[in-house]
Amino acid sequence: MKIAITGGAGFIGSHLAAAYLERGDEVAIIDNLSTGYIQNIQYLMDNPAYKSRLDVKIDTILNPRVTAELIGPADLVFHLAAAVGVRYIIENPLESIKTNIQGTEIVLDLCSRFDKKVLIASSSEVYGKHLHAPLVETDNVIYGPSTKSRWSYAASKLMDEFTALAYHSTKGLKVVITRLFNTVGPRQTGAYGMVIPRFVEQALKNMPITVYGDGTQTRTFTFVNDVVHVLMELMKHQQAYGEVFNIGGTEEISIYDLAQKIVNKTNSNSVIEKIPYEQAFKKDFEDMQRRVPSIEKVKSFIGFEPMTDLDTILAHTIDYIRKTLQ
Repeated sequence: MKIAITGGAGFIGSHLAAAYLERGDEVAIIDNLSTGYIQNIQYLMDNPAYKSRLDVKIDTILNPRVTAELIGPADLVFHLAAAVGVRYIIENPLESIKTNIQGTEIVLDLCSRFDKKVLIASSSEVYGKHLHAPLVETDNVIYGPSTKSRWSYAASKLMDEFTALAYHSTKGLKVVITRLFNTVGPRQTGAYGMVIPRFVEQALKNMPITVYGDGTQTRTFTFVNDVVHVLMELMKHQQAYGEVFNIGGTEEISIYDLAQKIVNKTNSNSVIEKIPYEQAFKKDFEDMQRRVPSIEKVKSFIGFEPMTDLDTILAHTIDYIRKTLQ
C-alpha cells in the first residue's frame, strides 16, 4: 500500500511513517520543516530496508504541483501538516491561518480529484472555552473574540472540518476527521509551547518549572503510539467516512499537579514557578481551562481505549529527553 503523509517530519507524522514502513508499506512525506525536523525521520531515511519505500519531499503543501505528486499515487492520505503549538501560533498568526486553511483546501481538492481516502488531523482546540467534561463530538463550540489570536487556530481547524465535511457531502470524498487531545511522546519538542516536554527539560536541567497562570487548568494526554494505532485503524473502516472522532486520554490532571509529578519522577531540584499569562505571552492570549474528551464514539467504532497511562507516557518522554541532553 502507498501512504502519503503531509507533515511527515513532524512529531506525529514521523511516528506514523515509521509504523507504515515497519508494516512493509511505501511512504511518501512532504514537510516544509517549519515545525517538523529532518532528524525525526533521518533514521528512517538511513535504514537500508526502507530506502526504496520512502520518498521525502522538503516543500510546502501550498505548492499544488508538488502536493499533487505526493497524493496522486497514494492509496491513503494522512493530512497532518499544520501550525502547531500555542506559542508558535500566537507568534505566527498569518502563516498559521494560511497553512491550516489554504493548505487543507489544496489537500482536500486533490484527494477529491484523485478519489483518495484521506484523514484530516484536527484538534481539541476546536471546542474552545468549554468547562464541562467530557467533550463530545456534537458539542457546540465557544470561542473568544477575534482580537485574541489564540482562537484563530481553533477557528481555522474548525473551518478545515467544515470544508472536509462539505467535500464528503457534495463530492463523496472519503474523509475521516480526528480531533487530537494533547498527543505526547518521544521526539516531541517543547519549543512551541508543548507542556510535557517543556516541563521535563526544565526539570532535568534543574531549572524553574514555569507554570502559566494559576496551574488549575486541566488536560488529558495521549501517547503517540496509541494515536498512530487509532489513525491507522480508522482508515480501515468505511463507516468512519464523514465522521468526526475525539482521540485522547482519560486521566485528567491539573497543570500544576503535572509539574509536581514530573519533578518527582525526575528527582529534580526544580522549583515550580507560576507565571502570569501576560508575562508568558502577548496580551492577546487566552487559555482553555479544561479539556477532557469523550472517547465513546471512537471506542464504538474500533474498540479504542488508551493503552498507555500518564505515568508510562512520562517515563518514555523523560527517558527520551534525558538521552537528547547527554
